[in-house]
Amino acid sequence: MKKEIFNNYATAIAQQFHLQLDDVFTKSRKRELVDARQMLYYLCMERPIRVAYIKRFMGEAGLDVAYTTIIHGYKKAKDLIDNDSDYQHMIDKIQENV
Repeated sequence: MKKEIFNNYATAIAQQFHLQLDDVFTKSRKRELVDARQMLYYLCMERPIRVAYIKRFMGEAGLDVAYTTIIHGYKKAKDLIDNDSDYQHMIDKIQENV
């Protein structure tokens, strides 16, 4: 069940950021990819999906990430969402549809 939610969020995030789903799970530090991953962490942790599950699902998708990376990304995304109404609107839209 959690895997399905994760996949739905990943697909929605890729669409919102105009990315290919596979690009989200590449080991790249391009700003748009990092932002997309951080928003994915945020959505999953707010659901709540445990960090261990997020880590496993990311690994299964092809990108091994550390627990600290997920937690840091969640905090960065939360700051963005709290301070930028565009990100808040995007997150609200995704949460309505998933």
